[in-house]
Amino acid sequence: MTGQLRAAVIGAGYWGPNLARNFRTSPDWDLVAVCDVDRDRAVRVVGPRSTVDVMVSTHELLARDDVDAVAIATPARTHAPIALAALDAGKHVLVEKPVADDGGLARSMVARAAEVDRVLMVDHTFCYTPAVLKIRELIADGALGDIHFVDSVRINLGLVQADVDVFWDLAPHDLSILDFILPGGLRPTGVAAQGADPLGAGQSCVGYLSLPLPGGAIAHVHVNWLSPTKIRQMVVGGSKRTLVWDDLSPQQRLTVYDRGVDLGGATGLATGPEKTAANVSYRLGDAWAPALPEKEALGAMVAEFAASIREGRAPRTDGAAGLRVLDVLEASSRSLADGGRLVDAYPGVALETVA
Repeated sequence: MTGQLRAAVIGAGYWGPNLARNFRTSPDWDLVAVCDVDRDRAVRVVGPRSTVDVMVSTHELLARDDVDAVAIATPARTHAPIALAALDAGKHVLVEKPVADDGGLARSMVARAAEVDRVLMVDHTFCYTPAVLKIRELIADGALGDIHFVDSVRINLGLVQADVDVFWDLAPHDLSILDFILPGGLRPTGVAAQGADPLGAGQSCVGYLSLPLPGGAIAHVHVNWLSPTKIRQMVVGGSKRTLVWDDLSPQQRLTVYDRGVDLGGATGLATGPEKTAANVSYRLGDAWAPALPEKEALGAMVAEFAASIREGRAPRTDGAAGLRVLDVLEASSRSLADGGRLVDAYPGVALETVA
């Protein structure tokens, strides 16, 4: 496929307009239709003088032979049936996160995409931001060394959702980033979730997610709908350097610190705490801020979608990435129901076989 690919967006609510705008402005894509059960809402997305078709029937949209791919921006409970129908109709599929609301359905989507040889991509938008792409690059190049910990905070005075808790609402962003930047993806050895509902909303409005990682590292995610201050920050600590990402600091989003703690080899006859204290040293080096380009993440994301289709390869955030995030979300729900106990992220599955 050397010319423009033809796309349709299904869902004209909160996120659909952003997808439609980026498909329209991308040199890789020709947006041919926007579909929504509310026709007036779809009309507002395409504009009154637009040549983009407005449709209300997903069935009729998928029957069109001038649509190569669909982007699904509908509630999570509808992702699987729409995506499966689109794949059966021969369309490539981009689906908003989470990939589905059920792990079994998500696995059916991944399997069906492989069977019909179509691309299934998950819109993990943050993974296409310049900051996260740079974090991934620094980790892959070994600039941070072995990863020891990740501490992520995503809090604000947000809208309390009626159908999902704060973990399912906010944590997919952080989990998708962790999956993207960690070597080998997000494969925790367990999941522990502690949540609180001080408002009596019927679900957790404040949450803490602990994810032990292979090799002794740990990741921690704090999500909160009730904070009067908005914080979007991630700290990635390695054996060589530590990186701080402050997404709300436009002048310096990333800072790399050549500072840390070193534990030297054993010397002398000291044992236990005395041995540890005798060998601890603190490294206080320079800090620097990597230069980042100013590019819209969604523009990079739809470009990657097109490239994966043309090159016949898996996209950077493929269905398997969506599954790994969904598995952790489902494990968080099991942990909450069990009083915050550490539970297996993949019950009955060996860690090395995780998608």
